[in-house]
Amino acid sequence: MRILIDADGCPVVKESVRIAKEHGLECVIVADTAHRFESDYARVICVDQGADSADLRIANLCEKGDVVITQDYGLAALCLGKNAFVLDQNGMEINAFNIDSLLQSRYESKRLRNAGVRLKGPAKRKTQQTKDFIEALEQLIERNEV
Repeated sequence: MRILIDADGCPVVKESVRIAKEHGLECVIVADTAHRFESDYARVICVDQGADSADLRIANLCEKGDVVITQDYGLAALCLGKNAFVLDQNGMEINAFNIDSLLQSRYESKRLRNAGVRLKGPAKRKTQQTKDFIEALEQLIERNEV
């Protein structure tokens, strides 16, 4: 089990690395050249800027049993297809039971935006969301550690 982080715009990179280190898990941070990450524990992979550069690298790295942290439902679907575990930055586990509705919601939002509808952006991040993420990641690891 490794932790792979889609770090472009991810607010829980430090927490993810800390938890990986506490559990002795390999951790990989993947981001494009617009973001800069350094870690004394995790391996950092920098990819070229592009719509899906980081996502494609993570999808290629991902293996069965890995934990992928992403807010991108397309990437989540690819990783689920490889039997990985997927968490979003708020601690929601993305799985076979909810991925279809999440992808449908993403499609509908994009369709509305393309039609000129202005959608409300995400609310300001709350500390409780980070706490929920930490708890979910800890539980996921403990539930699946060998």
